[in-house]
Amino acid sequence: MEWSTGWLAFAAGLLISAATAPVGVSGAVFLLPVQVSVLGVPSPAVTPTNLLYNVVAGPGALARYWRAGRLGGPLTRLLIAGTVPGVVVGAVIRVFAVPGPRVFRLLVAALLLPLGLWLCLRTIRSAAPHTPRPPSPRATRVLALAVGIAGGVYGIGGGSLLGPVLVGRGVPVPTVAPAALAATFATSVVGAATYGLLSLAATGDIAPDWLLGLSCGAGGLVGGYLGARLQPHLPETALRLLLGTLATGVGALYAVQTLR
Repeated sequence: MEWSTGWLAFAAGLLISAATAPVGVSGAVFLLPVQVSVLGVPSPAVTPTNLLYNVVAGPGALARYWRAGRLGGPLTRLLIAGTVPGVVVGAVIRVFAVPGPRVFRLLVAALLLPLGLWLCLRTIRSAAPHTPRPPSPRATRVLALAVGIAGGVYGIGGGSLLGPVLVGRGVPVPTVAPAALAATFATSVVGAATYGLLSLAATGDIAPDWLLGLSCGAGGLVGGYLGARLQPHLPETALRLLLGTLATGVGALYAVQTLR
């Protein structure tokens, strides 16, 4: 890997993570098209490379949330209990079934585009705080399991899906963000390890691109810490608008890729 590519990967990880960490998104969902289109990571190696980014980048934001006493709690445990087994299933599906990305992109666009627009419009119309109406523990586990499977197949941490859904149900962003990032980190560790084991039993580009993954992750480590440090200074309204904008952006990005 050339040094210029390494610096580009570092910068991409830093900028994306700094913008997304305040709302509990690792940024892997944005990094995925950068790795494929700009950095040239082949498929399916791009999936474990993205998971490696989450493993390296995650501790930055998590350390900041831990210092602030906001890491842990029942929501974190529920999300991890669902996403961790899900990512193992998703990794097996990715290696041996190799589903096409078109259906996934279409589903992500259909979910996040209207949800992101709705979050933005709802926040703009009413600046008053919303009463938390969290989903039931069972519904949260089912949601986390589905997100974990998607993360194992496509190499996203899951915060970009978990965050908008939970916040849309009325859970405050400061509660969702550390829980979603903790689940993303745990899921990525297990997912990356699963791909490492599967690479011993299957052929093809299954192992991650270690240098690119580490370069992106190093940038994400710094950016995540900065983003998490910024979050307490942002009002709930601004955080909801940021999450809605990110969800809309991801949905639009995947919609465009699907139509090509």
